Amino acid sequence: MSGPPAGLSVHPVPGLPEFVPGDDLAAAVAGAAPWLADGDVVVVTSKVVAKVEGALVQVEAGTDRETARQRAIDAETVRVVARRGPLRIVETRHGWVVAAAGIDASNVAADALVLLPRDADASARALRSALRDRLGVTVAVVVSDTFGRPWRDGVTDVAIGAAGLPALVDHRGAVDPHGNRLETTQVAVVDELAAAADLVKGKLSGVPVAVVRGLHLPAPEPDPGTRPLVRLGAGDLFATATRDVVAGRTPARSLSSRPGALHATTEAFRVAVAALPECAVVFRYGLEEGGADGDVVDVHLAEPATPAAAVAVGAVVGAALVQLSAEGWATRWEPAATLGGSSLVGRLRLGAAAG
Repeated sequence: MSGPPAGLSVHPVPGLPEFVPGDDLAAAVAGAAPWLADGDVVVVTSKVVAKVEGALVQVEAGTDRETARQRAIDAETVRVVARRGPLRIVETRHGWVVAAAGIDASNVAADALVLLPRDADASARALRSALRDRLGVTVAVVVSDTFGRPWRDGVTDVAIGAAGLPALVDHRGAVDPHGNRLETTQVAVVDELAAAADLVKGKLSGVPVAVVRGLHLPAPEPDPGTRPLVRLGAGDLFATATRDVVAGRTPARSLSSRPGALHATTEAFRVAVAALPECAVVFRYGLEEGGADGDVVDVHLAEPATPAAAVAVGAVVGAALVQLSAEGWATRWEPAATLGGSSLVGRLRLGAAAG
């Protein structure tokens, strides 16, 4: 009876030590896996890389570990994406959006915390080169870390560093067996390798390295590592949670005109009205070019100015401000009391923050 067709295999690398700063990771892997062959993919957990590189935070005597962890998160954070209680989803200086800045308190001494490696792509390149020198083999390297996923419970390993293989396999423009041209499909192959390797590494087994065999992908030149995986800027549809937009919003003192104000304002008010059907109110707004102090949107009640109508239109304007802030517009709201006019609720100025 014939066996299964050829495919991929995943192998643990047991027998590795408890790593400390300054250890030779390549020597340890080469000693534990002398069977490495050309084309193998070595997947190593980021915690091991961080430990040997000294990317640790020592918890000072008398300091609560959670307090030290929150301070470390502050130091590694460039932007808070969302928060709930003590939990923070943040963007790190590496560009990763991850809970607690990727700082780990497991599988490490009680007086230490493990950071993400300073540059996991560089770490992967260095390990790949060192394994070639020691064993004479050309392998790819993936540095993995454990991330949660939006809208899904559970965690999985993903790649935060890579060398010797493409991070994405791009199928855009290819035609499937039914004749459909693929428009957006890019496969995050290094993430798939990280997740597959974790099936034999695990979280409690003390096996920080695994090898995936049978996948042969050409090494890119130049090799950008995992940078192609980062989706920020215009491609990020979930840049900031609503509560953090509200909490972090400060009225802009000085504004300059920015193209697209009319479209942005119209869309923001459309979204706000749709989101607040209980705030039934008839109002009108119009945009004028504001020049030196941003563009101007005057909001008027088009029905008797009752307290209920004023509250309703205020809710709509507030929701529109959140929408505009989430899209990167600087805004300043000037209430009608400072402007005059019987039907005028207020004036919204928007644009780019000056200075």
